[in-house]
This record gives sequence, C-alpha cells and structure tokens, in this order.
Amino acid sequence: MDKGFIEKLYRAHTKTVNYPPVKEVHLFLEKLLVLLFPQGCYEFAQSRAELASSLQECKVNLLEISCGKAGLQNPEKSAVVDQFFDQLEELYEDMLLDAEAIEKGDPAAENKDEVIGTYPGFLAVAVYRIANSLYELNLPYIPRILSEYAHNKTGIDIHPAARIGKRFCIDHGTGIVIGETTEIGDDVKIYQGVTLGALSVSKDLAKTKRHPTIEDRVVIYAGATILGGECTIGHDSVIGGNVWLTESVAPNTRVYHKPQIFISQPQSRHK
Repeated sequence: MDKGFIEKLYRAHTKTVNYPPVKEVHLFLEKLLVLLFPQGCYEFAQSRAELASSLQECKVNLLEISCGKAGLQNPEKSAVVDQFFDQLEELYEDMLLDAEAIEKGDPAAENKDEVIGTYPGFLAVAVYRIANSLYELNLPYIPRILSEYAHNKTGIDIHPAARIGKRFCIDHGTGIVIGETTEIGDDVKIYQGVTLGALSVSKDLAKTKRHPTIEDRVVIYAGATILGGECTIGHDSVIGGNVWLTESVAPNTRVYHKPQIFISQPQSRHK
C-alpha cells in the first residue's frame, strides 16, 4: 500500500476526531423518542423514577456524543445540553400540537396515537423540532445528522435551520423538501412532493434568505414548487398541485395549475 495514501487517510482521521458518531446520534434520538412517545413501543416505564433516570441517561449520552467523554467536564457543552433538556417539555407540547393537526387534517387518521406511532409526517416534524432546537443552541453536526435520519426514514427532507410554526401538518409527505432559510407560519398544511427551495445562487450568498416564506394557514398541494427568498405566500392562501412559483402571492389567494388532458378512446374492432 502506498505510504502517501496512508498519510492522506491518517490526516483525514486526525481532522475528524470530534465528529459525532452517526450511529450513536441515531441511538440517542431513538431512545429519546421512545421516552417521549411510547406509542408503538413494547417496553414502558414502570415508574416516574425510571422515566427520570432514563431522561438523565439521554442527557449524559448527548453530552458524550457532542464532545466525547471529556464533555462531562466541559462547562460550555454541558450548558448547551442543559438548555436543550430545559426546552424539552415545550418541544414535546409543540409535537403534540403537530400530531393533533395531522389527525384533524387527515380523514383517514383514526386517532392521535395512530398518528404518533405510524405517520411519517409526524416523525419528520418531531425530529425537525429536536434538530432545530439543537441547531439554535449552536451544537455542530448533530442537527444535520438528525435531519438526515428522518430523511432516510420518511423521504421528507427538512433542514434543521428552517423556522416552522405551530400545528404543522404534513399529509403523506414523501418527497417534501424544506430548505435552510424557509419560514413557515402556524397552521400550515403541505402534501407530498412539495419543494420549498432556493433559486440558484452563488456560494457567497449561502447565508442570505434563499427560501420562501409561507404565512399562517396556507395549504400547499402535492407536487407544488415554491422557490426563492423573496417569495412570500400570503396567509390563508391555497397553492394547487404541480404549481411552480417564484414570486409572491397576496393573502387569501388561490393559485392553481390547469393542465390540458387528452383521453384517447379505444377504437372499435371490426371483423
């Protein structure tokens, strides 16, 4: 084996010693979600003390993941993890509101437990809320690892930096993309295949507002694409399926795509 190649690999290994182990981040998330939402789980806490102990284990686990075993003696990292767990009850309540919105918005949903235990839209939004909280606390890498976990599980790609309001409803969800600087208000509902994306910009504009703003009570139907940081969808609007938008629309607007469909009837056969 070429020594130069080994040297390149070694340098790569030494540069990434503080990168969080992806599998450990996944395990942390899965354990936390089971503690928050036992629906679909075969093991339940037998006491309040057991729940408190398990949450404390998650807290220590996140601290270790964020900066290794030494993190237990790192006041800065410890403060970040403390802040996250201080916010956990509020995040939990927001997730329950999301579940209620999905239940109310989907006629096929039997109850909230079914939504929490089985719906990919709920899983994607719950993971987003955890990832977004950690992103806002400036914890590196872990928020994006969490987002990609949900993306892999559900086909829904939500950047952890996006800002999403309360009672967010994703119906079906496969193929949804929500970009980094997207802003979404309260009581918004979106369907599968929706893209809230950016117009092509140079790398030096990466930190500018590149993704759209969706105001309160907007419904966006399947396959719609809304692009650009200057694009705002006004409150109480409805965006129809397969619409392509790069400019703002006023509140209470209905936007729809009207395709032409041709149906060719089979010709009768003559003997």
